[in-house]
Amino acid sequence: MVVVGEGRERFGHVFMSETGTSVGEISGQSKPINSCDFRPSRPFRLITGSEDNTIAIFEGPPFKFKMTKQEHTRFVQAVRYSPSGNLFASAGFDGKVYIYDGTSSELVGEVGSPAHQGGVYGLAWKPDGTQFLTASGDKTCKLWDVETRTIVDEFVMGATVDDQQVSCLWQGNHILSVSLSGFINYLDINNPLKPLRIVKGHNKPITVLTTSQDKSTIYTGSHDGYVTNWKSDTGENDRVQGQGHGNQINGMKATSDLVYTAGIDDTLRTIDIATNSYENTSILRLGSQPKGLDVQGNIVIIAAVKQIVVTIDGKKVSSLSVDYDPSCVTINQENNDVAVGSTSDNKVYIYELDGTNLTSKTELEHLGPITDASYSPDNKYLVACDANRKVILYVVPEYKKLAHNKEWGFHNARVNCVAWNPTSSMVASGSLDTTIIIWSVTNPAKHTIIKNAHSQSQITQLLWLDEETVISVGQDCNTKIWRVEKI
Repeated sequence: MVVVGEGRERFGHVFMSETGTSVGEISGQSKPINSCDFRPSRPFRLITGSEDNTIAIFEGPPFKFKMTKQEHTRFVQAVRYSPSGNLFASAGFDGKVYIYDGTSSELVGEVGSPAHQGGVYGLAWKPDGTQFLTASGDKTCKLWDVETRTIVDEFVMGATVDDQQVSCLWQGNHILSVSLSGFINYLDINNPLKPLRIVKGHNKPITVLTTSQDKSTIYTGSHDGYVTNWKSDTGENDRVQGQGHGNQINGMKATSDLVYTAGIDDTLRTIDIATNSYENTSILRLGSQPKGLDVQGNIVIIAAVKQIVVTIDGKKVSSLSVDYDPSCVTINQENNDVAVGSTSDNKVYIYELDGTNLTSKTELEHLGPITDASYSPDNKYLVACDANRKVILYVVPEYKKLAHNKEWGFHNARVNCVAWNPTSSMVASGSLDTTIIIWSVTNPAKHTIIKNAHSQSQITQLLWLDEETVISVGQDCNTKIWRVEKI
């Protein structure tokens, strides 16, 4: 195994994957190494491409430096051996692509002149070695014939900065490229003008999650303000169009025909589910940064900095000033209670929604800042979690602390989010410790722990799709679906 990059003492190292034993030394290049590859057949070779504009060739094992190739005039971004190992190709920031002999490392020739009008970031060989694909910052991918070193097809991917192509892969019959936006494009050889499929995921931490009322569509919103919808049965997805927040979304909730979103641009916006686009005529200025929202019918309540805002049909109808720092809000759909969590004084504030006005009802004290709260679907319970690692269950309407005598405190760090299953029998909690825990309301002593649910990444929000399915999102930009057995 060879690993390259920007190291403190060296820019690469080669070692045995089973034992970690060193089997050579990567040297001979003076700047960070961007790419590397092994020759798949004997005699074994190893190649690296560096920011000092050179390609280094190593023989082994144990691998030792043999020579450098200096055809490129800018950073070398990708080096790849052909499947048989008889050739290797290099691609650079100078827009040039070269082919070399896989054994002698002699230059065979240049592909195109230059191959691209921008830097070439990716290169992938066809499994039979007769063609290869290149991906460039000029927003195109190109298919090349190896024998003639001429272009076969050109895939124009768009005209914006986000359409720059930063990587590519030839996997069996599938040809894929990755855009700067993070989109994965399935290229169509028979129709270079239109990809077969585009996977439009997130490349920034996901902060909010909701589903349509019929659970057929999952909506995720990220730190950069983009919202993506996913078909819950097939995983097919698309990005919501129109002018969104442009920055982090802190609250999102769907109704029958709209999705409400609140972002740190201090606005409440709506997405039309039918057209999959923002309604730019419906933007409400909140006056302070929102922290969360919940919906009851056509009423949307937003917990924002120093205020709780009540809106009807996208228009502000009332506002309650508060002297604490709200973090979340949830509405009891049956008795109109509104619970607002606080990070400044470790309390859950319970209000009664009377028409469009909020009146204080009671306060619930925790030992740490409140991070999330949620009423159960049957409206009989309230669950709240905090930075003190606790998940606490309350009975409604008495708000008796702990609906049972068991402590739900098995997380190792701050609990970020909680979510109820449809029958109100189980609660899922997600934490900074990368763990999801499923708690049983009917049997409080039992719980199920999903460790490293999002590896090396905290869970930011959870939601139940049905009695056996939990959706989780995290700072690793991933949306995951879990099958959960009843406990």
